[in-house]
Amino acid sequence: MTDTRIHRATSADGTVTAGRVRGDGPALVLVHGGIGDGEYAWDAVLPHLTDRFTCYLPSTRGRGLSDDHPDHSPPRLEDDVAAFVDSIGEPVNLVGWSASGAWVLGTAARSASVAAVALFEPAVISVMGPDDLARTMATAQQMGAAAADGRLVDAARAFAPWICNDEELAALEQTDFHERWGSGVPAMLRFIQGDAPHEGARATDPETLAKVTAPLLLLQGQRTRLATWFTDAAQHIAGHVANAQVVELPGLGHFAPVLAGASVADELVTFFESVRSGSRA
Repeated sequence: MTDTRIHRATSADGTVTAGRVRGDGPALVLVHGGIGDGEYAWDAVLPHLTDRFTCYLPSTRGRGLSDDHPDHSPPRLEDDVAAFVDSIGEPVNLVGWSASGAWVLGTAARSASVAAVALFEPAVISVMGPDDLARTMATAQQMGAAAADGRLVDAARAFAPWICNDEELAALEQTDFHERWGSGVPAMLRFIQGDAPHEGARATDPETLAKVTAPLLLLQGQRTRLATWFTDAAQHIAGHVANAQVVELPGLGHFAPVLAGASVADELVTFFESVRSGSRA
């Protein structure tokens, strides 16, 4: 990205969260997922949004333009998102993807600045089945071994088959995905390590979800590899957030924001415009 506008906010522990700003219109904050980075995660979506929204692209600690910090636990990542959102100084539309779903929901539960929320396949570990959980932990171990040797591209290659369907894998092979996204592996692994002690005290617990009053859109890929998990996650969230809807996107998988940016953007525009106009309260 070459845009020179950068927005910064300071979290409670002094960590500075930063993100580039592109476009013009109502504020829209897009938060990358577990392996992502605000510097590149939304590149395919942005061209379809910047004519309608001022798009803020923060990176959580240890990524992109943001400061690093030893603590990458879910509450601290939520703090990064919340501080960034509140510092904008106006009502904000908020988007999350995968692991950032929890950070975004936690922000929506505590911040009066959030006008509406959209999540693409948010991750809820507590509803993951044992087979998927075992495969997830094995993938994390494989990624960790590669990262420990400095082989971040190999770590990204270990990650992709866990979450991407065959068509997505083939499409990503035609890009610089593994080289570019490999840079996000160290922060992702630190997040996984920081996540473990917080079982039973998450932003996706029913008590926290019940505090989310902003309209919520849950987007689901019809052809995502971990379909049962993401379906269960969406149902869990929708069952505890008062104003939530689930929309399935035909033919798409978990990396639709990268491989089908226009389709994802269309859903975001329709949803946020309906909230703004009052047709969806």
